[in-house]
Amino acid sequence: METNTLTDVAARKTQMRAQAHENRKNQVDKDEVSQKICAKFMSLPEYAAASTVMFYVDVRTEVRTRHNLQEALGHGKRIIVPWCNTDGELELFWLQDMAEMAVGMYKILEPREELRSVAERHIDPTELDLIMVPGVGFDRRGGRMGHGKGYYDKLLQHARPDAPLVALAFECQLFPEIPMQSHDIYMDKVITEAAVYEGLGRSKIA
Repeated sequence: METNTLTDVAARKTQMRAQAHENRKNQVDKDEVSQKICAKFMSLPEYAAASTVMFYVDVRTEVRTRHNLQEALGHGKRIIVPWCNTDGELELFWLQDMAEMAVGMYKILEPREELRSVAERHIDPTELDLIMVPGVGFDRRGGRMGHGKGYYDKLLQHARPDAPLVALAFECQLFPEIPMQSHDIYMDKVITEAAVYEGLGRSKIA
């Protein structure tokens, strides 16, 4: 019975991912809408209070964040960006200048390879005060669906419980309910161009 349930959840997520990707691809005025979403993120009281903030760097049709990184670098905070190592795990880099980023082999903007081994630029997830999280689909309770590879799930498991998890998404990526399992993590907030939704966070599991 449990196997059938897991299979059913996986099938539903596959279908929802396809729909979310299509919706995101068709989102009009991505730059303008993304600017609105990022402005809401940087207007949060949690952002004002944070000393160390992780931004994701947008890939393909995600809410675009790279245009706001330059502004964030001027806010007197440690701005952290993730990159994927050869083991398929996310590592964290303290970004100090946009010139430290370069396009990698998968056309993803990442920290320059020669800077990744600089010890003082390597950040532990426990140092993060606020975490911006990407995703494929969300619901208004903070339920999140990624690409299914678990990159962010692994990273978020090591974050401090008091570090808010804030997802950015276009409104078209929202579903009435994302199928969640016991190991899945709810977001504290989901920000779209339409609203800031209060999620369940890590204190509550469905």
